[in-house]
Amino acid sequence: MSKEWTVQDLLSWTKSHFEGLGIAEPRLEAEVLLAHALNLDRIGLYIHHDRPANQEERASFREMIKRRVKGEPTAYITGQKEFMSLPFQIDRRVLIPRPDTETLVEESIRLLRGNEGEVKVLDVGTGSGAIAISIAKYVPQALVYGVDISEKALEVAKANAVLNGVADRVFFYQSDLLNSVYFGPFQLITANLPYIPSEKMQDLPLEVREHEPWEALDGGPGGLTVYKRLLPSAWQHLSVPGFLLLEVGDAAQAEELIRYADEAWSGYYVLKDLGQRDRVLVLKKG
Repeated sequence: MSKEWTVQDLLSWTKSHFEGLGIAEPRLEAEVLLAHALNLDRIGLYIHHDRPANQEERASFREMIKRRVKGEPTAYITGQKEFMSLPFQIDRRVLIPRPDTETLVEESIRLLRGNEGEVKVLDVGTGSGAIAISIAKYVPQALVYGVDISEKALEVAKANAVLNGVADRVFFYQSDLLNSVYFGPFQLITANLPYIPSEKMQDLPLEVREHEPWEALDGGPGGLTVYKRLLPSAWQHLSVPGFLLLEVGDAAQAEELIRYADEAWSGYYVLKDLGQRDRVLVLKKG
């Protein structure tokens, strides 16, 4: 007689299996995959911990584990990723939103909430729309515009705006940086553009290197090629006062961009992410 596997059995086995393979956050990864296979939320796994999983559910879960063990990111397996406590549909057309990027969004919300009346925001390199949509969700008076060079990425972003109920205040356009942006000015511009140095792309973890879109990661030699193209046009599209928020990889990149920014910018500061790494450079106009 075959063993009857309960939700708790599957969760415990998978956590141990992932630990043995060196997968980061093995419990969280096991929970997310199992919850998806069983059509539950993560809390539901514990509420129904003694529920047996049927053969079809176990087969689906096994396939997910196989894909994860081969290096495929969990978000691509489930097609979902939470960001700023909001749901996002994710696939290989876009980067997976990272918790580190929430630092940029939280600061954007803080800066915008001091404004009375309508505010206009531009998100450059919007990808899945995570930044643009989160700002619109938490700043009700914001009109948010997202641009991306990838038409496929914009398809994902538009679906996410509908999913999160902000499609009436978030508008997406195809553009190479700000080349096709003829609307504005904006009180705030955000950008999470490619900043991995080309010479370090091969050093990325397997799950990033072989699954996420390179064009959204490779920032050219030194990593800041795209940002240096953005800075002059971003200044022109900002109101006075206005803010430009850039996600960067480390303190050295932030310092290089500060040196590169011309004297037209009136000030700057750098914010650390939850891991205490310099993550967001904020430049002020006026």
